[in-house]
Amino acid sequence: MTIALIGLVVAAYFANFVYGAMFKENTAFNNDKAYIYITTGAKYEEVREQLIPLLKDIKSFDALAARKKYITNIRPGRFAIEKDMSNNNIINSIRSKNTPIKLSFNNQERIQNLAGRIAQQIEPDSLTLLKAMTDNVFLDKNKFTEATVLGMYVPNSYEFFWNTSAEDFRARMLKEYFRFWNNDRQAKRKALNLSVNEVITLASIVQKETAKVDERPRVAGVYLNRIRKRMPLQADPTVIYAKKLKENDFDQIIKRVLYKDLEINSLYNTYKNPGIPPGPITMPDVSAIDAVLTAEKHSYYYFVANVKNFGYHKFAKTLSQHNANKNEYVRWINSQGVNR
Repeated sequence: MTIALIGLVVAAYFANFVYGAMFKENTAFNNDKAYIYITTGAKYEEVREQLIPLLKDIKSFDALAARKKYITNIRPGRFAIEKDMSNNNIINSIRSKNTPIKLSFNNQERIQNLAGRIAQQIEPDSLTLLKAMTDNVFLDKNKFTEATVLGMYVPNSYEFFWNTSAEDFRARMLKEYFRFWNNDRQAKRKALNLSVNEVITLASIVQKETAKVDERPRVAGVYLNRIRKRMPLQADPTVIYAKKLKENDFDQIIKRVLYKDLEINSLYNTYKNPGIPPGPITMPDVSAIDAVLTAEKHSYYYFVANVKNFGYHKFAKTLSQHNANKNEYVRWINSQGVNR
């Protein structure tokens, strides 16, 4: 009788332990949800360190994790733990419910900047991403160069798993690039007699020239007019890019292009070199790309900042008209004391 009673007590204790370890609520945070990020190749101890501040009783979790063999079957990713979850539900979640993230980027000036931006959002670090993005075998196979590859990355928001590798990120973005350049856009760029890279590069100049989306088709029209007349683009943003590239200083802020800057010896200097530069000077928005593809048809060949309507520009058909507009701008910028 005594032995049977002890057995019942032990069984009851074990049942209570199992219930507590498996099904009892064990979260210690007040938000509706918390996330943990498990790196590729992580050990249980690393997962445990992230869980300690989120759980009331880490030891009961350890016991169940061992019993369910989670300790030897760690999977990488971003996993959600919901408020009031039990140990059993937590283990099920971090074992099989990798949660995707919304990855976004735009307006990166160089491929290095893009790698840094992406590294803030997924597991690979910026150097690993940059190495994959500029891998010569990949570039040659897909007909890119280090000067043109920034144009492969179409700015937008995308759904990715946090533990996506650098190579898988690159492969996905190549697919998005081909999806973006659909038959409609290809037909429009062929009608302009421009390559995809030339459209993207021209769009990058338009992007830098005006932040006003509604003005971009008109600015693009100016540059296309100049190309048709075999006139140099003479775009100040290309000179600024050439200066930054020559000095290897992309952090400098240049508000005014000086006459001496126009003499910089660079393929990106469109005052010294005819045609379109070898690659984009920044990552253009989709609006800038489409502005080139659907540029406004007009007879303007010049434009300068409009000091009476900031953000927009004054457009001119003749050099004399442009010089009058330019003189107004120069007087204004001199009055502001802007020397660089």
